[in-house]
Amino acid sequence: MMNDNDSSNPAPATPSGHKPDAVLVLGEALVDLFDSGPQAGGAPFNVARSLAALQVPVTFITRLGDNDPWAEVLLQSARDFGLGLHGIQKDALHPTGTVQVVQKGAAHSFRIAADVAWDYIDAAQARVVLDAAPPPAFVYFGTLAQRHAVSRKTIREVLCATSAVRYLDLNLRDGPDNRRLAEESLELADWVKVNDEELVQLLAWQGGASMHSEKWGSPAFQRGVASLVERFQLQRLIVTRGPHGYASFDAAGHCEAEGAGIDVAQVVDTVGAGDGFSAMLLAAQLAGRALPWSLELANEYAAAICGHRGPMSHNLQSYAAWRKRLGASTTCNAI
Repeated sequence: MMNDNDSSNPAPATPSGHKPDAVLVLGEALVDLFDSGPQAGGAPFNVARSLAALQVPVTFITRLGDNDPWAEVLLQSARDFGLGLHGIQKDALHPTGTVQVVQKGAAHSFRIAADVAWDYIDAAQARVVLDAAPPPAFVYFGTLAQRHAVSRKTIREVLCATSAVRYLDLNLRDGPDNRRLAEESLELADWVKVNDEELVQLLAWQGGASMHSEKWGSPAFQRGVASLVERFQLQRLIVTRGPHGYASFDAAGHCEAEGAGIDVAQVVDTVGAGDGFSAMLLAAQLAGRALPWSLELANEYAAAICGHRGPMSHNLQSYAAWRKRLGASTTCNAI
């Protein structure tokens, strides 16, 4: 378990002695279809674009339809944010993924198209890209891109082959195999990020339906968190709580850092807020920041995302201020 008083890094040094400072992102890139128009999206794509805009070295591996119009929307968005295209595979048989976003106020639900290009991420093509990329300090992955056997196999092969910190952004969806997929992913993870509703579901699966009625911070809740991190041998469990803030639990299940929510003057939508949280947290850790500071900045970044339509700010100049904040203070121990 790494903490803020531990200067060691779970990612190995390169032969030159330089610690890895890159992130590998695996998973879906898709087009969110809002009533107001299409937006590039997909949690891994959102994370990768934020990292690129923050000037963190990032390799993004996904798969798009070959020369279909939605693919060009995603490719152009990657270019806009400075995200390299070398890990983006082309599929002549399956279309680029889309999601119909149904919005009710600030809340939203999704209808995700099935059997699309990102279901078929090719392992051999991924290995070629990885062999040429800088060794990552973190590997980011989720559960949605593992819904199909082909991408699931590719993602798990990559995870098992890396010595980087494996960061799971759990994304629970409806489906008969949801629990199995979540638990298999937890087995592969070192750090896990969930929202509060997802945490309650994980605790209920583990401790029974009564966990749904437990209050945050109650003795039963604390025992449940400790049992969860012990069962899956997690280094860190990070929980985003929307207007209630965030918390991080260490390998013993103890709350190591937490913070309050941030008032947003006008919430436009919450799409991508959790993705932004993950991206900024990883960027701050790679910048050598202490965990409490990293979490606080990630929470601010997520709140800012809620103030505009879609998962990213398209005011590219706005990222300069975030980059400045990442580099403005003295270096602390990372990861």
